[in-house]
Amino acid sequence: MPAARGGRPRGRVYWSLEQAVLALALLGGFPAAIALAWIAAGQNYSFEVRWTLAAVVLAVWIGCAAAAYHMITHVLYLAANLLGALHEGDYSIRGTGAKPGSAVDLVMKEINSLGDTLQRQRSEAVESTALLTSVMGAIDVAVFAFDMNEQLVLANPAAERLLGRPSAELLGLSARELRLDRYLTADAPRLIDRPFGPGSGRLELRRSTFRRDGKPHRLLVFADLSRALREEEQQAWQRIVRVLSHEINNSLTPIKSIAHSIKRMISRVPDVPRASEIQDGLMLIESRSGALGRFLRAYAQLARLPRPQQQSIRLLPLARRIAELENRAPVDVRAHEDVQINADPDQLEQLLINIVRNAVDATIETSGRVWMDWRQTDGYVELTIEDEGPGLPDTSNLFVPFFTTKPTGSGIGLALSRQIAEAHGGTLALENRPDARGCRATLRLPLPV
Repeated sequence: MPAARGGRPRGRVYWSLEQAVLALALLGGFPAAIALAWIAAGQNYSFEVRWTLAAVVLAVWIGCAAAAYHMITHVLYLAANLLGALHEGDYSIRGTGAKPGSAVDLVMKEINSLGDTLQRQRSEAVESTALLTSVMGAIDVAVFAFDMNEQLVLANPAAERLLGRPSAELLGLSARELRLDRYLTADAPRLIDRPFGPGSGRLELRRSTFRRDGKPHRLLVFADLSRALREEEQQAWQRIVRVLSHEINNSLTPIKSIAHSIKRMISRVPDVPRASEIQDGLMLIESRSGALGRFLRAYAQLARLPRPQQQSIRLLPLARRIAELENRAPVDVRAHEDVQINADPDQLEQLLINIVRNAVDATIETSGRVWMDWRQTDGYVELTIEDEGPGLPDTSNLFVPFFTTKPTGSGIGLALSRQIAEAHGGTLALENRPDARGCRATLRLPLPV
């Protein structure tokens, strides 16, 4: 027989449970009512007695059937309301009032147990979601999740910092618009260098898949290895500097002392052949020994940089004071909005002096300008120092100790500056200006919470 909508065969009448209970109650009393009517007809009763007896029997019969119908309907509606509340997420409603041990009591207990289980699972899900959100926000690993259409559905704070945009602007964009489409099919895990410009260093790419609402999603994870590598590199340089300082200072001190003593002895002895030449040579030995000692003491700062003693600092007066210290070329402070930050004033001042000095050194030959500016973004203050010098020929080794592009440079200023920035929870990056000639140094420091 062909089925109608809902899977019911045509031509058949289906009753609900409450209708079936009512029909069975009426059908169960029907034989008794017929038998009572037959017995009453065989007796010598008056017409009024017969109709009264018939009315009482019918009233009790139909009333009991209606009461059974009402009871089963009430139980079914109560169960439906409880299940509906669970469906809507209200797990606080409970069913009560059933006779202990009855079938209705068993149904109520099962529904209440289901509500307790769903409430516990929801609490666990909320706590797990809160924990996951906290972990995603705390880790320094950029996480991007894409749906089947390669549209971004999730980005944690590290991902926002990596792309330099808030998640409200990122969610819904395609992988191609974010320039991440090539990483969805690239070999993983693997190392990539500066994929998002000078602000990013060496990253490790990992890729995975997961399901959400039964649909496959793809996950991109970028772990920044730059800081870990820099810390290892810094520790290596610190060990080298300590060894060099110890060994060389042990030799420089007696060399300088002996040269000074010989120079005094020769000055007291008259008629020493070629005395002036010997004096010049000893003076050169003494001066170079002192210069080399100062050189090593400067590098020793890399190994002995103290932890920053942070205090509240106003950025505008600090920037103006540093600009006034440079008398070789004017340094313009373009920002007029003062910003309050927490930092070590001595270390931050040394950092800015190093960057401004480098910018002025680069612009002296070209008679260019140097200026400072800053803005607040995503809980950070982003301070930029720009110049109109010739720019940087190579930015890969700028923060390597002992490396310098200046003839008289020591190669310690930028390495020390970045170390100070990272000790304050910030970053320091150098790049050539994209729109004009010159260099731009970008210092990011966290704002007070």
